[in-house]
Amino acid sequence: MRLKGFSNGSYFIIMSDEIKHECGLAFIRLRKPLSHYLKTQGSAVYGLNKLYLLMEKQHNRGQDGAGIATVKLDVEPGYPFLHRIRSSNNQPIADLFFKIGQEVTELEKYLPDIKHHPGLLKGHLPYLGEVMLGHLRYGTQGKNNVEFCHPFIKRNTHPSRNLALAGNFNLVNTEELFALANIDPGEFQKQSDLAAMMEVVHHFLVKEDEQNPNSPNINNVLKKAAPLFDGGFTVGGMTGNGTSFVLRDAHGIRPAYYYINDDVIVAASERAAIRTTFNVGENEVLELMPGQALITEPDGHYHIEQILEPKERRACSFERIYFSRGSDEKIYRERITLGHKLSKRVLEHIDYDLKNTIFSYIPNTAEVAFFGLVKGMEDYLNQIKVQRIMSWNGEFDEEKLTEMITRKIRQEKIAIKDVKLRTFITEDSSRNEMVQHVYDVTYGTIRDYQDTLVVIDDSIVRGTTLKESIVRMLGRLKPKKIIIVSSAPQIRYPDCYGIDMSKLGDFVAFRAAIQLLQERGMGDLIQEVQDTIKELSRNNQLHTENVVRRIYKPFTTEEISDKIAELITPKDFTIPVQVIYQNIEDLHASCPTNTGDWYFTGNYPTPGGNKVCNKALLNYLEGKNVRGY
Repeated sequence: MRLKGFSNGSYFIIMSDEIKHECGLAFIRLRKPLSHYLKTQGSAVYGLNKLYLLMEKQHNRGQDGAGIATVKLDVEPGYPFLHRIRSSNNQPIADLFFKIGQEVTELEKYLPDIKHHPGLLKGHLPYLGEVMLGHLRYGTQGKNNVEFCHPFIKRNTHPSRNLALAGNFNLVNTEELFALANIDPGEFQKQSDLAAMMEVVHHFLVKEDEQNPNSPNINNVLKKAAPLFDGGFTVGGMTGNGTSFVLRDAHGIRPAYYYINDDVIVAASERAAIRTTFNVGENEVLELMPGQALITEPDGHYHIEQILEPKERRACSFERIYFSRGSDEKIYRERITLGHKLSKRVLEHIDYDLKNTIFSYIPNTAEVAFFGLVKGMEDYLNQIKVQRIMSWNGEFDEEKLTEMITRKIRQEKIAIKDVKLRTFITEDSSRNEMVQHVYDVTYGTIRDYQDTLVVIDDSIVRGTTLKESIVRMLGRLKPKKIIIVSSAPQIRYPDCYGIDMSKLGDFVAFRAAIQLLQERGMGDLIQEVQDTIKELSRNNQLHTENVVRRIYKPFTTEEISDKIAELITPKDFTIPVQVIYQNIEDLHASCPTNTGDWYFTGNYPTPGGNKVCNKALLNYLEGKNVRGY
């Protein structure tokens, strides 16, 4: 949980152990004149309406800001053809489209029938174009203000050299990219990896346009630029002449999906968002494969190009556990499986005593995994029922049989979130007290000191929410024991590919390992690791080895979990607390196509990952509260 501040000094409380989400991308290319959509869909602003839905259906991915850019085709010389609008308001998507709607309303005051004249509307409404690029921002670097919202644009007197870019990514080699483009970045540019990517892509775009005036081959541009980017990315771009693209990294770290029919070409970060927006089946929405680009030409034709040689697929597993909308049927099944895979270890921790155990979940993002966990419990209970009935050898009456077959897994809605709760108190002591009351518990669901309470979460990252709020809250129900279950494995290593988890000291698993080293007289290992990292840094070899792994190596997963349980247990809390994490093997079995597990294993798909991880440890040991990239 975090308290997020407003400029007026007030705060609102956010659940849960907050992970900054990654960004979201939305792209639409209309393949027909606007008059076609007025005739067939009843609206000349069909494209903008669909862009709004496509962005809104991905609003979970970016709440720090939003932006759209549009390109108008076949504009007469001298008239603007590239437009952009961005917002960092609390409801940025709504703010964007409200402003666009206001412009339409103003036009109607003077031209009441303008919506029925697509050509006239296009000429007067800036954001009505045939090529549209939308973005949802969750900032991982840079300030949360509108200047950091995508898309970024580069303007030029040559239409074909105008460029708009937006993406879902982090790059770890921005300094090298600026140097390559011969750019001395200003303070703003230094804080934006998109600024670095923009300079590189635009550099090659101009070179290509010099060779092919007014019709640069975007395929050539991307093949020169993309190999230079170290990171995970899905990036969308548009040029002023109507060429556009959506490009995915070689490992497929960040997601990308597309849908094409005679009227539109669509791409987005989530399959479910496309399906809902355009009301199409699962098999109609295709995944853009690692290293591929979906390229659309000014005439509306498209082609899929292999820009980067595909490498080992390392699509992010956190996408499936936490970030993406659970309405995607594959993600739904995977989250069910994640919960089901935990059932055996949960049974062991409760000594198979289902009669005196209650199951629940916090927060709502863990609900689907909870269904899977309960299914595992039901499978076990049904086995027991069959065994018991068979052991009776027919010697039972109706009452005895009814009692057996009606036994159920005890599950309750333990916590109810008060979403309207706010606090204007800024003192830490008072704030922690308020944090405890974000949720209200459901009293009367647990028998005092008799029932074990099992609560599943999607992930446990920092552990602060558990300690400051959830565990204390659950303690008010007076269970015999509290077991916290995570559908994700222990998060041990920082991310550098688009998720704001960059500081090792934030991770409760890391803090647990450090404490274990100190308690067991193994503090020398910490110094050895620090010396190794410094030596690698002097030789410019930080990318060659993930040294942080040595911190965890002396301990089993269970030892670290037990220490985490201690760390999240408040002082003077008498109820026993245990923690169970998903293991790596079951994670891979649950999410077989998304094997990107560097958060849990330290197995980074690109060399920059090791570099970032090592720098993160050095920052921690030197007391620097900064990112590793």
